[in-house]
Amino acid sequence: MGRSKSYLLAGTAASFLAALLFECLGASVRAAGAREPREATNQQTALSSRTDLVAIPVSVTDSHGNFVAGLKAENFRVLEDGQPQSISFFEQENTPVTVGLIVDHSGSMGPKLREVAAAVLAFARSSNPDDEMFVVDFDDTVSVELLQGQPFTSDAQELSEAVTAVSAHGQTALYDAVSEGFLHLKLGRWNKKALVIVSDGGDNISRTTFSDILATARASQTVIYAIGLLSENGREENPGVLRQLCRVTGGVAFFPARTSSVEAMMAQIARDLRGQYVLGYVPPPKQDSQGFRKLEVKVSAPGRGALHVRSRSGYSISPATRTNSAGIAP
Repeated sequence: MGRSKSYLLAGTAASFLAALLFECLGASVRAAGAREPREATNQQTALSSRTDLVAIPVSVTDSHGNFVAGLKAENFRVLEDGQPQSISFFEQENTPVTVGLIVDHSGSMGPKLREVAAAVLAFARSSNPDDEMFVVDFDDTVSVELLQGQPFTSDAQELSEAVTAVSAHGQTALYDAVSEGFLHLKLGRWNKKALVIVSDGGDNISRTTFSDILATARASQTVIYAIGLLSENGREENPGVLRQLCRVTGGVAFFPARTSSVEAMMAQIARDLRGQYVLGYVPPPKQDSQGFRKLEVKVSAPGRGALHVRSRSGYSISPATRTNSAGIAP
């Protein structure tokens, strides 16, 4: 399995074409309707048909950090800019996810790649069997690894080999890699989408800025997770970037003291994705159609004890990412 530099350009072009097709399809679906509130029985199809929905992945844990299953729509409250919203879509089953693994291959990552590959293997084996996954390798350049000639795979061994197929060298184009991950996600077929970043540093060579990435994250349904492999003297490392991307999208940033802990953390991320609820609502019209809208999700389940809710902090609408009437992009 070799690294395909030319695939970066091809993948990017294909991503833009997919986005254009989604825009055209979205107009047709809006005309078709499907407006009635419902608890989805065929979740992936139902969410796709509700192009006006804001979809919020939500993780609920108890005081011991265990995932809480069996909650219903009536256990949740959603507020947009402080105003209660009517939940018109509710998903509680383990549905497939499109996942991009963004793996740092800059020079300092060399001794860590074997453990990272084992962690990717653990992640894939802990995921839904129908998940579709891909790997973005980056150093001072970025490439999406071809997995048996296909843009996605559910094969754990293929993903692990994609991590070790490229040697570690060069600088760190983290923001360019995350940008490519967002583009490649648009080729995926599942509504639920996630990026998992494994990196030991900040960014010292990208053309994409952090502001660009943050804006894309806020206008997307994608949940971002990160595993920050930090060193004691990492002058260019920036854990705050990873924390912020995870916080605004409802994900989690991990910073293990030892590389050997990465495997357990990747398995935990896989379990988090499988245990998520998805809440959907139709947003109210506002004059500021491109502003940031703050979200808050609350849960009440008498007899369940103290529960902790984690979800994205809000979303924004921009012309560049507008794929439905709520402005939420894949």
